[in-house]
Formats: sequence, structure tokens, C-alpha cells
Amino acid sequence: MPQQQSNQIKNPSTQVPKTPQMNDRDFMNDCLSTEKYMTNAYSTALHEMSHDALYQDVSNIYNETENAQRELYNLMFKKGWYGVEAEDAQKLQKTFQQFTQYQTEQFPNPNAIQ
Repeated sequence: MPQQQSNQIKNPSTQVPKTPQMNDRDFMNDCLSTEKYMTNAYSTALHEMSHDALYQDVSNIYNETENAQRELYNLMFKKGWYGVEAEDAQKLQKTFQQFTQYQTEQFPNPNAIQ
């Protein structure tokens, strides 16, 4: 069960050796960073691709990369090596109300955006 300290949400950290050599956490962090970089690059390529067959091939690779990124994130979060900041509920509500107001003012047909 994740613990919450201040606004940080993370699991208890799995201990790794503190040596100059890379440990499991370092390797996973490196892999996660690489996957994030690759999904961004594939996304840009997909937006600019005109050849349909190539688009489908790269789209499949993008989806596999995105899934690998998510699996790495989930494993790192489970091991306590990756945390997220919890946002204040009042701030979330205020942002939601601002968006709802913007949506109402900018889009006269509320059913147009789903």
C-alpha cells in the first residue's frame, strides 16, 4: 500500500547497493528515460509521416514502446523508486471549474466536445 508523506506518493523504497557501479535502480531509470525519449521521437515521426504502411509499422512500434515505458514506471513505482506529487484537492477543483467555464464560454454546443 503506497504511503503518503507530505504531498509525495510512493511505496517504501527497495534498497540497492550504494556503490559507484550502476545498480538495478540506475539501470531501470536509464531504461525508463530511454523509453520516454523514444516515445516522444516516435510521436513526432508519426505526426509528420505521409506513407500509410510505414505509419502503421511505426505506430505499432510506438505502442510497444509506450507499453514498455508504462511497465517500467509501474515496476519502479512498486519498488519505491519513482514517486509522484499529490495535488491539493481545492486546486484541482478550481482548475476543473476554470476549464468548465472556458468550455461553456468557448464552445456554445456543450455536446460538441466529448
